[in-house]
Amino acid sequence: MRKTMAQLPYHYGVKLRVFPSNEQKRLIKLNSDASRFIYNEMNGMNRELFALRQVKTPIKLVQTRIETLKQRLKHPAINISNIHGWLNDQAIDSDMKANAIKNYRTAWKNFRQVHQAGTPVFRKKRAEQKYQTSNHYKSDQPDPNMLNGSVHLLDDNHIRLAKLGRLRFKGMPTKLAALKAQVRIGTTTISMDATGLYYVSLQLASDQPFVDSEMPRPGSAIGIDLNTDNFLTDSNANVIANPRFYRSIKGKLAKAQRTLSRRALRAKKEHRP
Repeated sequence: MRKTMAQLPYHYGVKLRVFPSNEQKRLIKLNSDASRFIYNEMNGMNRELFALRQVKTPIKLVQTRIETLKQRLKHPAINISNIHGWLNDQAIDSDMKANAIKNYRTAWKNFRQVHQAGTPVFRKKRAEQKYQTSNHYKSDQPDPNMLNGSVHLLDDNHIRLAKLGRLRFKGMPTKLAALKAQVRIGTTTISMDATGLYYVSLQLASDQPFVDSEMPRPGSAIGIDLNTDNFLTDSNANVIANPRFYRSIKGKLAKAQRTLSRRALRAKKEHRP
């Protein structure tokens, strides 16, 4: 019987810089917005359900609304898509919907178990974009790895993702690339940071360790003394000088402080933060 990702003993994560086309950027934004929308819709329904349950008087309209919300929350992917038709667009990744729902339910589960994370809050629209998709292997696939799933490597510089297609990437560690026939891909996160750079984060798992389990043992030991005169002095009488970072940037720091002071004064005069 084939093991699941959770059953595999070794796990690893890697983040790759990718270079999508303009059309792929549009699809990433569309799926990111849809992921946030589904998460917020579930949050809104749960908040409304909680508020309606506080009504102690058995009003029929309230009871009907409670039952409606409970039915929608049982199968949110279908019910939310039926109400908001744009979520049925062919460019929308179905695995993105499932992961958005899973993330919301995980947030509630963490709150109930820990009572420190806080109840889920609405996700604000930000400059960053992010959504998650899943990797699937055929049931008759004898040896699932990084080369034969729905998310898979085409070569050393290209990866294929659902709805996005072929993406060029860079930054795959050499040791990890050598193990691609023994490593399986799990949840995949596609994101764009505030600077406009795009990344794909892969959750990996394997029966074999990703790094050497035993660290080399040194033949000898040395003592290190940290002091104020120098950065450090070891037991072999090697001395490393103090880099004195503050002195080297003191001029730049003074200039930056003057700039900040002028901006603060101008903001105060213009009655803005």
